[in-house]
Amino acid sequence: MWFLITVIAGLALFQVPEHACEDFGYDGVIGPTYWGDRYQECRGKHQSPININVLRVKQVALPDIAFVGFDDSIDDVHITNNGHTVLIEVENEPHPRVSGGPLDGAYVFSQMHFHWGDNDTFGSEDKINHRSFPMELHMVFYKEEYKSVKQAIKYSDGLAVLAFFYELDRHKHPAYDDITSALGNVTEPHTTIVMSQPFSFLNILPLDLRRYFTYRGSLTTPPCSEVVIWLDFEQPIRLAHDQIEAFRELRSANGKIRHNFRPIQPIGDRVVFYNVDNNYFNYNEIDDPDEANAGTNRRKKGHNYSNIVRINLYIFVCTLLIMW
Repeated sequence: MWFLITVIAGLALFQVPEHACEDFGYDGVIGPTYWGDRYQECRGKHQSPININVLRVKQVALPDIAFVGFDDSIDDVHITNNGHTVLIEVENEPHPRVSGGPLDGAYVFSQMHFHWGDNDTFGSEDKINHRSFPMELHMVFYKEEYKSVKQAIKYSDGLAVLAFFYELDRHKHPAYDDITSALGNVTEPHTTIVMSQPFSFLNILPLDLRRYFTYRGSLTTPPCSEVVIWLDFEQPIRLAHDQIEAFRELRSANGKIRHNFRPIQPIGDRVVFYNVDNNYFNYNEIDDPDEANAGTNRRKKGHNYSNIVRINLYIFVCTLLIMW
């Protein structure tokens, strides 16, 4: 009897770790190193994120991307702290769509979320030439013909993710004020708020949407499904330190989410493509007035050189005749 009481007392004192009910995290025994124990595909050969070596990319000229509904004013925007990141979802129909570029068909917006680090020196998932950015935005789309994300992850081309890097600026980005203000109401995990102001995708993105890197990869969180066409846009979005710091105030079951990015994965046999801006190169190669003038100057230089030779020869002959 005394033994039974002792065992019960011991069990009462034993506390289950807070993360025991979580399927994944970014530290300890539920961190990225252990994701493959539960989700086998997290140990696949075509995982994300990767480091993009710009000296090894293959330049291509892809069709223009069509951004449908990106400049619309969206009213019903939900911001959620899911315990791993902050999600932005929209209820309005039809959802924004993308097509063109490396995509075969139309892709429908599902959600966007963010990845960040403990400080402003790192936090992005993909890297460029081993450079990490303080934060990264992922806009997730599913292929329209598959009807939903749940169905899309069954196909190798099921998802497309538009990824944008952030850089520090001395000035605040005004389009992000409503987002960072809303974050103060979802600091606790599994809380949601509806934004009070209309929201436009185009306002929070960089101006240059023509130049980007693209490759085949995976989700960067479990189940790490290798079904993603990645588009990493070259021009970063500039935010003030305080705007990025607001994301670090969000909490999970284990405290503040100070970092939520997966380490770099081997690129393996994959090729990263870099989409060049056809209009940019056409302007510089054909319409650049400096180039045109340079060509004219070169032709004039050749013409003037011939005249100088003839004049010098004439002077030389005249001199000989005088001396004769």
